Amino acid sequence: MDIEALRDYCLSKPFATEEMPFGPETLVFKVGGKIFLLVGLDQIDDLRFNVKCDPEYAVDLRSNYPDTVFPGYHMNKKHWNTVCGNRQLSDVRLQDFINDSYDLVYKSLSRVVREGLSESSY
Repeated sequence: MDIEALRDYCLSKPFATEEMPFGPETLVFKVGGKIFLLVGLDQIDDLRFNVKCDPEYAVDLRSNYPDTVFPGYHMNKKHWNTVCGNRQLSDVRLQDFINDSYDLVYKSLSRVVREGLSESSY
């Protein structure tokens, strides 16, 4: 997976938006105003991105994929993982990490925010 494929996949998620709130070097994907993925725009040859993760599952992933999944760089290491697109895992598996992150964040949104997202799509 390269950064363009990552961007396209993130933006294919319902109600996903992209922003650059931390400056021109970091692309941030959100749903309902909450972050579900961050990636540095300098990630051309060595793709790494941060995704939200259930704390217990995060530890399992880090132990199962020690060369690919790390505690979240510059993030709360209990809830975030940094994932390397080093080809140890397939693009489909990387998409699973993105899906999990998106779902965790979406489910954490208040009912009012989720309803507002649904209504804004009409």
